[in-house]
Amino acid sequence: MFADVAIGEIRKEIEHFCGLGSRVIDQARRRVLDGEQVATSEKIYSIFEPHTDLIKRGKVRTPIEFGHKVFLAESAQGLITQYEVLRGNPPDEVHVASSLKRHKEAFGRAPELYGSDRGFFSEQNVASCAHDGVKVVCIPQRGGKKTPEREAYEKSADFKEGQRFRAGIEGRISVLFRGRGMKRCLAEGNERFALWVAAAVLANNLLKIAALLTDRSLRRRKAA
Repeated sequence: MFADVAIGEIRKEIEHFCGLGSRVIDQARRRVLDGEQVATSEKIYSIFEPHTDLIKRGKVRTPIEFGHKVFLAESAQGLITQYEVLRGNPPDEVHVASSLKRHKEAFGRAPELYGSDRGFFSEQNVASCAHDGVKVVCIPQRGGKKTPEREAYEKSADFKEGQRFRAGIEGRISVLFRGRGMKRCLAEGNERFALWVAAAVLANNLLKIAALLTDRSLRRRKAA
């Protein structure tokens, strides 16, 4: 009885991978032999993890990567307040409005500072931040000639301070990769991938909260 169940499960697994293998062969034939432009949504980049996306971030050393993009937002205290495993290879600029909305839902108001790299820039995003009540919109202009007003603003103390704050998220990403296990997911499947990222974020926040509480306790002891 147990042998029949095991054989049945093995048969399903073989059929699953054979189906994926057939799709890979088909997409290769269409692209290489027929010269067809196969849609990204139809492509498979990994038989064992078919949810894998192809990611292009414009990096010279790694022009193409495989996995998933993850959106992260960090507070001034080093806590990750938002995270999202993204599908496909969406441009960064599409996340500004939705991240502002989630921040207001969580904290009841817009952030005082919105800092990001130039990939998030658009005139509409800058206007949306200002309209929602963000005091310092620290998104460097991407491309095009800057107006004298824009040049002056990006050289201002507030803007430079905001960019220093934004650089902190790069350090946070490094911590998540090196110390929280987010560099490589060892669990199978799309849902487990999302849980892996969530666990890394949770570990980061718990350790950061513990460090903040420890610092506060030490300050109280010194003041006593």
